[in-house]
Amino acid sequence: MKTTIEIPDPLFRRSKSKAAERGQTLKEFVVEALQEKIARLREPEWMQGFGKLRTLRRETARVQGRIDRAFEVIEPEDQGRPRHQRGS
Repeated sequence: MKTTIEIPDPLFRRSKSKAAERGQTLKEFVVEALQEKIARLREPEWMQGFGKLRTLRRETARVQGRIDRAFEVIEPEDQGRPRHQRGS
């Protein structure tokens, strides 16, 4: 895809120079730089393990359901008492 972007003159000159030093066109240099930047933005190193916790969602929901059902039960001695007085 073609697009137009504005690059500050000093950055443009430096980028063009670095691309030439590496035997690349400015387009190749910019594409590579953008790919590297995006790869680093995907997932910070300290977050890499968090994606593995997704498999626990179903189990967490199951456990939370059991907890919710358990707390819906009104103990016989609390029946008839206003909700804010139960358990005290």
